[in-house]
This record gives sequence, structure tokens and C-alpha cells, in this order.
Amino acid sequence: MKIFLITLFLLLSLEARENPFLPTPGEEDIPLTSNKDYSKPPLKRATIEIPKYARILQKVTIEYKNLDGLVESKSIELDNTIDWHLPIFISQSYNQEKNKQNIKKDKKFKQVASMKHASFLIADKKLKIITKDKVIRNFLLVQPHRIVIDFDKDTRLKGFTKRNKKSVFSKIRVGNHDKYYRVVLELDGYYRYKMKKISDGYIFELL
Repeated sequence: MKIFLITLFLLLSLEARENPFLPTPGEEDIPLTSNKDYSKPPLKRATIEIPKYARILQKVTIEYKNLDGLVESKSIELDNTIDWHLPIFISQSYNQEKNKQNIKKDKKFKQVASMKHASFLIADKKLKIITKDKVIRNFLLVQPHRIVIDFDKDTRLKGFTKRNKKSVFSKIRVGNHDKYYRVVLELDGYYRYKMKKISDGYIFELL
């Protein structure tokens, strides 16, 4: 009888769990619960504008939040030239839409100005100067960013300025100097350039 009473007392003194579905001491709840709304608008397309002096895209990094709220990031190494006129797009769309800005086509040169000794034609980032005169020097200046070209001809010509609002060659200026005349190509941003001699003149290409 004594043994029975002792056993009964020990059983009654044990701590019973009122709700077996609650976590026991030492356990932790999962931080993300099923009844909490974590929904956000779906990503359609975002854009990042590029500064005028950017030329090569080295790396792209995205930062994201996991289900548990932890913020992490992933990067992709790149080494590609970019056009700062166009933004970088971020999208999860698989639609193969044709974007005229991203389809590079060989554009024909269009004449924008002419004078007694030369004609000026533009195609995207190239400017062609049709002339029989020889370039004696060419160099780059800043503020504003511009290419200066001197042609070997002792002539008298009336200076002029031609504005091109929709071109990277925003302004073409021509002026007369002693024993040479000067052409100045004002640019809409920061560039390097290369000059190529062709049969009927020169081509200046922005890089």
C-alpha cells in the first residue's frame, strides 16, 4: 500500500503539457509563419541610368531577401562595353520583344553640313568628313568635350556652326586660321575616339 501511494504521488507531481502542439522548452519557432503576408508586386522591369563616363560594365550585383528574412547577394562578373545613352534593364520577362535601341544596324551616313572644302556626314557614333585636304593635327579637349581637327589649307572661308540636337556630335564648328582651317566637333558626353583615313576623307569614331 505504501509503495502504491508513493508511486501515485510521483505521477501527480510530474509537469504535464497542457497543449501538445506548443513547442517544448528549448525549441524555437520557424521565423516565417504561414499566415503572414510576405507578398510583393512581381518584378516587371526596372532600369538603372548610366553616367556619361561609363564605358565598360565590370560586374552586376543583386541583393535579395530570403524566406527567413536574411539579406544576401549574388554577383556576375562581366567585361563588356556599354552605351551610356541606354539604361541597364532588370527584368524576369522571357518575352523576346524587339527593341530598336538594342538592335545594332549599320546606318547609312547622312549629310548634316557642308562648306567649300568639306562635307560632314553622321551615322550613329561615326562622323565622316569628305575632303581632299590633309589633317595636320587632331586632339581632344574638355569643357565642353570636343575633338579639334586642323586641315592643311591656306584659304579664306566664312566660319559657321551647325547644331545637331539628336546626335552625339552635338555641334560642328568651322573657323579659319593662318595657313589652316579648324573643325571642332562638340560631343554630348565623355568619349575617346579614333580617326581613320579613307579614300575620300576621314572617319572619326567615338569609343
